[in-house]
Amino acid sequence: MDIEKAKDIIVDFISKKLEEAGIPGAVVGISGGIDSALVAYLTVEALGAENVMGIHMPEDATPESEINDAKEVAERLGIDFKIIYISDILNTYKDAMPDISEATAPVDGNLKARIRMSVLYYYANMLGRAVMGTGNKTEILLGYFTKYGDGGVDLEPIGDLYKTEVREMSKMLGLPESILNKAPSAGLWEGQTDEADLGVTYENIDKVLEPILAGEGHERVSARTGVPLEDIGSLLRRLRANMHKRTTPPVADLDELREDW
Repeated sequence: MDIEKAKDIIVDFISKKLEEAGIPGAVVGISGGIDSALVAYLTVEALGAENVMGIHMPEDATPESEINDAKEVAERLGIDFKIIYISDILNTYKDAMPDISEATAPVDGNLKARIRMSVLYYYANMLGRAVMGTGNKTEILLGYFTKYGDGGVDLEPIGDLYKTEVREMSKMLGLPESILNKAPSAGLWEGQTDEADLGVTYENIDKVLEPILAGEGHERVSARTGVPLEDIGSLLRRLRANMHKRTTPPVADLDELREDW
């Protein structure tokens, strides 16, 4: 892919979509990770720093390094920036729901993601702005996001960039080295990393997803890329199982009844 041209297309996409909707600015959740940092850079190029707000939403388990990386992105871009701790909000949920102590780490993590998206939409609604999504194509295909959490957004600017392409574009734009070099993580529980959850590296995921989605056979892809068939099978099972995250909720079809009215 021509990464420079891809960047120009994304910037134009952000600008045009918000202009069409009559929306003057955007809100971006800046986690301290590479995806959200890239979206912040692209959104500022499209709309101007004065029209972009960045919000970092740490909790008790958030490393200080993530807060510092989010701050650095905002400072480099010159955008309005807020740090909003969500621990008290999370504890309020825990106090109100008696069974929450039985939740697994992923269930608890999904709640955090939905709290964060609620905060982003609060500010977006208050300011009359759009919420920028930070999901990349690899995550979206695999359903590696929280439904109605980080998946509930107005635009997905980097939604057609594979994770490896996100890294390439981020290097081209000169994102901070600390962000470029860190292990990808949604930060939903202590010690969590994307690649440990997925069981396959992003490099290998991207090697196989594109040719398989284009119709190339599994065995051929495995032989050509060196990615084990077992890993390919695991990725495709995840892709199929999470199809519901990439579609609107099903609606019961009542058209037959209306024909009789």
